[in-house]
Amino acid sequence: MEQLQFGNGVYNPKQQVGDETLKQLHLFLAFFRVGILGYGGGPSSIPLVHKEVVEKYKWLNDDDFSDILALGNALPGPIATKMAGYIGWRVGGLFGMINAVLATIVPTIVMMILLLTVLNAYKDKAWVQGMANAVVPVVGVMLGVLTWDFVHKSKGALGWTLTAGILVGSLIIIELLGIHPAIVIAGLLIYALVEKEKKPEKEVKAS
Repeated sequence: MEQLQFGNGVYNPKQQVGDETLKQLHLFLAFFRVGILGYGGGPSSIPLVHKEVVEKYKWLNDDDFSDILALGNALPGPIATKMAGYIGWRVGGLFGMINAVLATIVPTIVMMILLLTVLNAYKDKAWVQGMANAVVPVVGVMLGVLTWDFVHKSKGALGWTLTAGILVGSLIIIELLGIHPAIVIAGLLIYALVEKEKKPEKEVKAS
């Protein structure tokens, strides 16, 4: 295949196809690992998604990931598939979206069929129950590390006082009052947008 000259560079269609194929392969592997290792559902998948898309492949930064996570939690449906669909679309377009979602759900479905077939025969055995219970502390540590990263990042942008106020207020509203997290997130987003609009007005008046 001939190379086409564009300005100072060379456009190689074959190379472009190879790069796109590699990107789709990385997308599949990233969310395949999330689907396989995200034991316990959505919450346990979030740190794994962060490790793959932010730390390993660097498709997103921490701010982007936080925004996607917040909006994803405000929408209905499993968080893992929502994040896979959006990140896949952002990185690899429509095919990337389909690729990432399939990589997240298909391996887990196959494993469920195989494992449940076996485990149903041994569900009363102590080693089966112990295997499930042993994973819970690991998931807790992973969520704790990710939570601290978010708190630390918020402290840098908002300061400790406002960050602590939002944390305590959210805890009271969600846990004690029983208000859905989506309503809290929507309220905070509206507040942030209103404050963002007020700042330029104040700057104009000051000038």
